[in-house]
Amino acid sequence: MGTARPAWLHFETSLFSERSFSWVWWLAAATYGVGDIVTTIAIIYFVPYFTEGNPVVRAAITTFGGGGFLALKLLVLYAGIGISLWAGKAEDDPLLFYGPPLLLTIVGLWVTAHNLALLL
Repeated sequence: MGTARPAWLHFETSLFSERSFSWVWWLAAATYGVGDIVTTIAIIYFVPYFTEGNPVVRAAITTFGGGGFLALKLLVLYAGIGISLWAGKAEDDPLLFYGPPLLLTIVGLWVTAHNLALLL
């Protein structure tokens, strides 16, 4: 009485591989997730003369604290993963598959570098 896995849960019939999916999302999580989170927290909580510049992030932090900031980051990461799997992989579209993690990686690199420059 086995159940078949939905097509979006495996890569057997896809143009893409699990390895490429893992690599691009680990890179996005490292830069947009960890890099930006750590440097933003360092600025907001340890440098008294800086505030968050993004109004959406500032509202999340003001309303819910650090948990709101982390929830917002996870929401963006999960939305990107959803686009990659349900739109990119389902349609075999490389732009929709690789675009979200690469965009988040670029944003994460830029914001982390900007935050580090502010900290120095």
